[in-house]
Amino acid sequence: MNIGIKNITALLPDGENVKPEVTSVYVSGKTIAAVGAAPEGFKADKVIDGKDRLLMPGLINAHTHSYMAFMRNAADDLPFMDWLFGRVDPIEQKMTDEDAYWGACLAIMEMMRCGTTCFNDMQMNICQTTRAAEESGMRAVICRGLVGNGDDEAGSSRLKQAFDEMEAFKDCDRLSFRLGPHAPYTCDEAYLRIVAQRAKEAGLGIHMHLSESSSEVVNCRKDYGCSPIELADRCGLFELPFIAAHCVKADSNDMDILAAKGVSVVTNPASNMKLGNGFAPIPEMMKKGINICLGTDDAASNNSLSIIHEMSLLTLIHKGTCRNPETVSAQDAFRFATINAAKALGLDKETGSVEAGKKADLAIYNMKSPSMWPVNNPVAALSYSANGTECETVIIDGEITMDKGEYLTLDAERIYFETEKIRERIC
Repeated sequence: MNIGIKNITALLPDGENVKPEVTSVYVSGKTIAAVGAAPEGFKADKVIDGKDRLLMPGLINAHTHSYMAFMRNAADDLPFMDWLFGRVDPIEQKMTDEDAYWGACLAIMEMMRCGTTCFNDMQMNICQTTRAAEESGMRAVICRGLVGNGDDEAGSSRLKQAFDEMEAFKDCDRLSFRLGPHAPYTCDEAYLRIVAQRAKEAGLGIHMHLSESSSEVVNCRKDYGCSPIELADRCGLFELPFIAAHCVKADSNDMDILAAKGVSVVTNPASNMKLGNGFAPIPEMMKKGINICLGTDDAASNNSLSIIHEMSLLTLIHKGTCRNPETVSAQDAFRFATINAAKALGLDKETGSVEAGKKADLAIYNMKSPSMWPVNNPVAALSYSANGTECETVIIDGEITMDKGEYLTLDAERIYFETEKIRERIC
């Protein structure tokens, strides 16, 4: 399909930042064919009027567990380990593969609704989140969550499942894969070394929770004589493209390691606050040159999957705790949620910015909404006044997946019906 988006305010690259510019954007097939003048001979199958609209690269949720969407508001006001092992794990033990599929569909609906076009997911049910992403038209990086001790049968089986899933979906170019060792408290050192070796052999990256809570750090030092970040480094995991979720308890030495090894960090402000874990030292990480991304975590711990909400929290939290209004700007937050995340996922040549030649992963916001009007600064509006519902059109890989708030690739009523049945049965 050829799509002409005429006379729209677009957020275009301006060095490390973006700048608003009234222009036209032309989509041909899966890619952005041109920004500005129409390509020679271009004929649009669909024309979108850009009056009072904001065009931007689709947002990227760099850390989530989409299958958990039906657990929203089912495990609240609990300490982290009680939340995880006392409430969430028992629900997961009763969950079927089909439950995981419908949970992922619900999560994709919510993410798409606020302009997210790509997500990095750690999932436990083989092929279910992947199937939901493929069917919905979303771009996704899928990480099979791995738990194991040495070369035990369970850990080996999960690794095999991960590679089987990659083979099953190898023909969908919107999907890519990583290995997802869950955390230092669910994977021992021997298993982490095995994962690192398998990933190296297959040319894969890693996605892992690290230094999320005080108890994790204390127990890791007790068991291994080092921090979780030091453990991951000595197991060889940082020799691979690595995305570290949380890093709330990273100290100065940890941050030096992350910077030296080119590790990308995904901060998840709402989830980290709600579980009482604190705030990742983002301003310090920025000074050290660490690539920062933004994620929501899951709907059981957040309880929202809106990256717009996370952008707001991120900027306000660090301004307040640092007592410095210049700390973590709206431009920083936007960069974390777009091009930084694309770089972390190895997709920055494909997505993360509005540029000719890149994939047409785009979100269009209605600026003539009470929360965004009048539009003095659209980048600031996204962090400080928008709530995500202003998004009305989403284009992924050149296909319109949501048009004026209507889902074109998802059966919303069926998803609501199925997830309510799941909630009644196991939550």
